[in-house]
Amino acid sequence: MNDTMQALRKAAECEKLVLDNGMTVLVKPMPGYRDVHVVCGTRFGSVDREFELDGRRCRLPAGVAHFLEHKMFESEEGDAFSQYAAVGASANAFTSFDKTCYLFSTTSGVEQALDILLRLVSRPYFTPETVAKEQGIIGQEIRMYDDSPEWRMMFALLECLYSQHPVRQDIAGTVESIAEISPEMLYDCVRAFYDPANLVLAAAGNITAQQVLEAVERAGFADTRPAVRRLPVEEPAQVAEARREFTMSVAKPLLGIGFKETPPTSENQLRTELLCDMMAELVCGSMTPLYRRLYDQGLTGADFGGEFLSLDGALCLLFSGETEQPETVRQLLLEEIERLCSQGVDRELFTLCKNLMYGQLVCELDSVTGTAGALCSSALKGRSLYEEMSQLVELTAEDMDQAFRTMLLPENSATVVIWPDNRQEAE
Repeated sequence: MNDTMQALRKAAECEKLVLDNGMTVLVKPMPGYRDVHVVCGTRFGSVDREFELDGRRCRLPAGVAHFLEHKMFESEEGDAFSQYAAVGASANAFTSFDKTCYLFSTTSGVEQALDILLRLVSRPYFTPETVAKEQGIIGQEIRMYDDSPEWRMMFALLECLYSQHPVRQDIAGTVESIAEISPEMLYDCVRAFYDPANLVLAAAGNITAQQVLEAVERAGFADTRPAVRRLPVEEPAQVAEARREFTMSVAKPLLGIGFKETPPTSENQLRTELLCDMMAELVCGSMTPLYRRLYDQGLTGADFGGEFLSLDGALCLLFSGETEQPETVRQLLLEEIERLCSQGVDRELFTLCKNLMYGQLVCELDSVTGTAGALCSSALKGRSLYEEMSQLVELTAEDMDQAFRTMLLPENSATVVIWPDNRQEAE
């Protein structure tokens, strides 16, 4: 065990600094690599809908964090994507429920690309005209997501599980909600959540901490430290809706089953997330008896599987996939969960799943992209990559047995079925 932990520590170690302005900087030089990957993340996502800024209450319509991600690429000097391309870097960004991240990869012009990134997150530029233009662009993106069965399934499940928590609303918002966005609203969000103290800057590859620190110095971040307080939402324990069915243009029916769990405290959040991740794998992962039975009998395809979602005030596990027999698969899933609750997990399968998760974490650290992303993601959750890996190593089968006895309860579940829109014609 000591050798394993030492290897883990070496794989996850990096240079970490918390600057005077509050920014967290993580750098992992990786000798022998030519490329560089840098991620700048803020703890601001789609669920951050109500907060106080310097004593003033702010309430946001759905989709502001995602909308802001798009708008931050614009400036009086031009589009940041064009600026990146001019120095040989490729860039991207994404918004999730609890964070927004901006990133770039390059093999040259590292200093110039760093300057573009840090200028992007520190010097917003919004006008009524540019906001109105973006509302039309993102409106088209929202309509595209509306045509995705998997996306619709996830949010249908979340709407069934939650009645108040903003996790039930699409990350991109709706055409109607983004129409409410104004430049003043966006500037409030930047002031509240793009302050250096709320940012994590992670870099990996052919780069040094000195290069990163010099870039931060050149960016000239203002040390404003606004008073920000996120306002929690009261969410009842029971599910909002037990079952929902609707039709879409799909080839086969799509089944989803969600379980609403008690959100963890900050002290046990990491352990709970590891248990949930492994729980989904132990129920219907590719090595499980249920998966083999479903697949061998032609009840589901290879896409059927589980995932978990953990946010402030929300924790759930979601299982979904295509099946011609939704009710049969639903019943088999519930029976397997009941069996695991009464009999406990198979020890050999537990070890295999644990080794699989451990191997995925280690493999991620073999690439500059995976390393920078993992460092940023863990830091945004207030922990280190080493803590995540070491707690996984310490997880036992007995821990999983206890989790199955208290979670995935049928009374806390919701079911969604998406039927082909030609179903009635076929019948």
